[in-house]
Amino acid sequence: MMRAQRVGILYGWMWLKQGLWLFKRNPFLWMFLTSILVVGMAGIAMLPVLGQLALSVLFPAFFAGFMLGCHALAEEKPLEPAHLFAGFRLHGTPLISLGVIGTVLKLIIVGLLLLGGGSELLHLIASGQQPPNPEQALEHAFRQAGVTLPIVFILSMVLQTAIPFAAMLIMFRAAPPVPALLAALRAVLLNLLPLLVYGLMILPFAILASLPYMLGWIVLLPILITSQYAIYRDMFPMAGDLARSAGQGEPPAAG
Repeated sequence: MMRAQRVGILYGWMWLKQGLWLFKRNPFLWMFLTSILVVGMAGIAMLPVLGQLALSVLFPAFFAGFMLGCHALAEEKPLEPAHLFAGFRLHGTPLISLGVIGTVLKLIIVGLLLLGGGSELLHLIASGQQPPNPEQALEHAFRQAGVTLPIVFILSMVLQTAIPFAAMLIMFRAAPPVPALLAALRAVLLNLLPLLVYGLMILPFAILASLPYMLGWIVLLPILITSQYAIYRDMFPMAGDLARSAGQGEPPAAG
C-alpha cells in the first residue's frame, strides 16, 4: 500500500546528513554521473522546438536510475555507471509515461496562468530579451497576472516536488504511473512543512555553492539528489524502516 507517513518538521537536516552519507560512499563517481546527467539534460533542452518537452518526459527515468544507485549503496552494494540508465532499462515505459503525464499537467498549469492574465509575464520569460524598462515591464506583468501567479507557483512547486517521489514508487514498488503520482502528491501535501524547512536549509548551501563560478554545485547537486532518496525512505518506509532511530545520520538498511 502506497500510504505516505507524516514526518517531523525538522527532518530536513537529517535528510541532508543522509544525502551526504550516501555521497561519501563514492563521491567521485557521484560527481561524474551527475555531471554527465547535467550536460546531457542541457543538450536535450537545447534541441529546437521539443527540447524542453523531451527533457520533462525523460527526467523521471533518469532520476529513478540515480535513486536505484542510492538504494544499492544503502544495501552495501556498489554504485555503478550503469545506474544512469537503469530507470530506462528496468521500468522505462511507466517512467516515461509518468514524464508524459507530468508534462501535460505542467502545460495545463501554464494554461491556467495564460487564462489568468499571465501572458505578458510568460512572454518576458520565454523571449529572453530585456525590455527597454525591465522594472516597469515586470511590475506590469505581475500586476496583470494578479492572484493567478501565486496559485500557479504553488501548483507547480507541489507537482515538481511530487514527480521524483512518484518515480521512486514506480522503481521500488512497481506502481503504475497515475497511482504513483497521486500517492506522491498526497505525500507532499502531508509533509509540506518538513519539505519547506528542508528547502530553506538548502538555501545557504546553494549560495555558497554558487561562489565562485557555480563550482560548488559539483558537490552540492549530488548531495541534494541523494537526499531525495532519504526523504522517500521516510515518507514511504520500506521493511524495517519504521523501527529505526530518528537520530541516525545514515540511511536505514533496506529490508
